[in-house]
Amino acid sequence: MSMLWYGVLPERWESHKTSELFVERREKVSDTDFAPLSVSKGGVVPQIATVAKSNAGDNRKLVKKGDFAINSRSDRRGSSGISEYDGSVSLINIVLTPRNETNGKYWHYLLKSHSFIEEYYRNGRGIVADLWTTRLSEMKSIYLPLPPRDEQDQIVRYLDWKVSLINKLISAKRRQIELLGEQRKQLISSSVMCTGADWKYTRLINLVDSVNAGAWGEDESGGGVNFDCIRVADFDFERLRVKDKTYTIRNYPQKTINKLALQNGDVLIEKSGGGDVQTVGRAVLYTGDKPVLYANFIEAVRPNNTITGAFLTYLLATQYYIQRNRFHFNQTTGIQNLDIKRYLRESMYIPPLSEQKSIVAHLDQQCANIDRIIAKLNEEITLFAEYRTRLISDTVTGKLDVRGVVVPDYEVVGDVAGDDGVDLDDDAEGAEDME
Repeated sequence: MSMLWYGVLPERWESHKTSELFVERREKVSDTDFAPLSVSKGGVVPQIATVAKSNAGDNRKLVKKGDFAINSRSDRRGSSGISEYDGSVSLINIVLTPRNETNGKYWHYLLKSHSFIEEYYRNGRGIVADLWTTRLSEMKSIYLPLPPRDEQDQIVRYLDWKVSLINKLISAKRRQIELLGEQRKQLISSSVMCTGADWKYTRLINLVDSVNAGAWGEDESGGGVNFDCIRVADFDFERLRVKDKTYTIRNYPQKTINKLALQNGDVLIEKSGGGDVQTVGRAVLYTGDKPVLYANFIEAVRPNNTITGAFLTYLLATQYYIQRNRFHFNQTTGIQNLDIKRYLRESMYIPPLSEQKSIVAHLDQQCANIDRIIAKLNEEITLFAEYRTRLISDTVTGKLDVRGVVVPDYEVVGDVAGDDGVDLDDDAEGAEDME
C-alpha cells in the first residue's frame, strides 16, 4: 500500500476504511418534522438565516445527535462537523453514523483537519474545481486513523484546551482591530465634520462634474486589447489595493472607454451589494494615471475644482455617511442598490481647497499608522490560525503524542470567524450505499 494521507501511525493505532467506521444515514425527512440545519465551516448549526434554500423542504436528510455531516461540494470545502442536534440537512450533504463506540469529538477534529479536507477533495471528481464533488462511493474508501479509545479522549481534551487558548488570542487581536477601526472612523469624522469661518455649506452633488456607472460584468471576455478593471473586491478603506487590480476585459468599445476611463482623483462608490448594508456606499480614491474601467456595481464621481477627490473620499467615510446609507436604497430582487445622486444630495460644510489638502495630509499620515498596526495584527492572526491548523492535524494523526500531557482548567473559547456561513440547500443527486 502506498503512503496514506496521514503518514506513518504509531504502532498502537489502527487504520480502517471510512466504510468500516461509519454507516450512512439515508432517511429522508421534512424540515417541518425535523428542524433545518446548516452544514457550514463552523460545523453543523441551526439553519443560518442567509442560506440559499431550495423548495424541497420535504426532501431532506435526517441528522441525529452524534452524526457526522459533510458537504460534498468542493466550493464548501471544510463545511462539516459532528452534529449536536437532531434535525435535517439538504441532500448535498453526506450524513454518517459511527459504527462503534468512539469519541465523536475526535472524529470532528480529524475529519475537519486540513489534511483530511485535502484528501477528501483529492478523491472527488468533476470538470473543473468549481464543479467538483466527492461522492459517498469515493469517500468510503478513504482510510482513517483510529487510536485506542482512551487516547481518543485525551486527544480531545488536549485539543479542546489548546484550541481554546489559540482562539482566545485570536479573539483578543480581532477586538484590537475593531477598536482601531473605531478610532480610525472617529479620527476621520473629527477632522472633516467640523466648520470654519470660510467653510461653505453645500450639497455634495454640486461639487462633482459627473457621475458614471460602470458597464462591464466579470464574465466579459474576447480577443484583443486588455484593459485593467476595478472590482468591489479591490476596495480597502479609502484607497484601492493596487496589487489586486489584475482583472482585465478585452475588445471593449472605444467610445465606452473614452466615457468611463478613470482619471486621477476620481472617487469610486460601491452602489450594490447582496443585502450587505455595511459595504454598500463605501468610497475609494483612484490615483492611477492610465485608462482603467470599473465594474457595474460601482459608480465613479468626478469632483470639480471646489473639492479634492481625497477630501470627498474621507467625507464619505465618516460615521454620518455610513449611518445615512440605509436612507438611500432602492431595493430590487433582494439586492441593495444605492441611489448615488440622491446619496450625494446631502449638504455638508466644505473648507477651502488649501485647508482640504492640509486635512487630507494629516489623515493620510494618521490613518496609515493605524492601517500598519491593523495589518500587523492580521498577520499575527494568520500565524495563529496556521499554527492551530497544524496542531490539530499533527495531533489527530499521531505525529504529536499527547498521552502524558496534563490538561489544566481553562476557559472554553470557540472560533467565531473564518466561516462563510453558507449552506447550499440544493437538490443533490441521490446518495450511494456504503454497503
